[in-house]
Amino acid sequence: MIILSIETSCDETAISILKADGKFPKATYELVGDALWSQIDIHKDYGGVFPTLAKREHARIIVPMLEKALTEAGLETNPVTEIDPDTKKQIEILLEREPGLAENLIDYTTKYGQPEINLIAVTNGPGLEPALWVGVNFAKALALLWNTKVVAVNHMEGHILASIYDADLDDQLSDIEFPALSLLISGGHTELILIKNWATYEKIGQTRDDAVGEAYDKVARLMGISYPGGPEVAKLASEARKKNFPTYAELPRPMLHSKDFDFSFSGLKTAVRYVIAEKQLTPEEKSALARDFEEAVTEVLVSKVRASIDETGAKTLMIGGGVSANQYIKQVVETTLLKTNPEVTTYFPKPGLSTDNSIMIALAGHARAEKALLPTGTDVLRADGNKSLA
Repeated sequence: MIILSIETSCDETAISILKADGKFPKATYELVGDALWSQIDIHKDYGGVFPTLAKREHARIIVPMLEKALTEAGLETNPVTEIDPDTKKQIEILLEREPGLAENLIDYTTKYGQPEINLIAVTNGPGLEPALWVGVNFAKALALLWNTKVVAVNHMEGHILASIYDADLDDQLSDIEFPALSLLISGGHTELILIKNWATYEKIGQTRDDAVGEAYDKVARLMGISYPGGPEVAKLASEARKKNFPTYAELPRPMLHSKDFDFSFSGLKTAVRYVIAEKQLTPEEKSALARDFEEAVTEVLVSKVRASIDETGAKTLMIGGGVSANQYIKQVVETTLLKTNPEVTTYFPKPGLSTDNSIMIALAGHARAEKALLPTGTDVLRADGNKSLA
């Protein structure tokens, strides 16, 4: 099976082509085409992702990303001299809210024709709804042009599967043991998911306010660091550890001793704001405060993970999402669980698969292939910014 996947949930426009040999979850995968365009530089002036601008950029760049991925995969075909007028009209209606997109797609198709694609997988939530709609409607248009089935994918399921995919080892998903837990930590989500079997999810914990990645970015903004500031806060924290700077602020650990698996990071961010308001920080103090913040975050995350493992008897822990790339969090999770829960196997995504990407959408699309829709049935496929995994 050849899968073309589309990801437009936030500020990355990504299209991948993955060959799947076998059935999920035992298939062997080969990435043959991969294209990604990041909008980070475009949104810096806004201090975060501006949804309307993200939508416009997705529409502008998605056909070039399609061309790049197909060219890399070697799937170009003979030109199509004529597109059925009814199909053309449907595509124009589907993409009418994205000026020029229908024209660009039709022009591309007349030049390169229909590639050998068996399934289109597209993120339909959660995320920024205006951005999601670009990918969803583009997938519908491709389905009509190519007469190919489409499957809707939950972005968070993609992050879960990305954490156990190792292209460097055997191009397969790891053979995990159930029950499993997934800690999803990103700019928009902080969730603990209990996985009793493949595609069987139960959300047992979530943030009550800010996501952990959002807290990193807000703290960065308080420190005068431009968006995206989370990686820079982590960098400052690492410097403080290397130089053994003394503690600068005793920060709270919100919900550390609650009797549930929920999180809260808004109060921690507010505590940092109060500290910063007291005086102008020196570079050394800024690094120390970044470390104090990161250690508070990490202590809460690890505590909740340990408690949820004890409660559920989980044998596998999968950590996904953009914040899973944080090396300090990774190190503390691994070293702590090695001591307290050595029976638990822990997985983190490989470099490049922690942030939003379309490879993970292809993996999730393969997992959900049986739910794929024919082109004529895609009217029910809609974007859902608040779509929940469980």
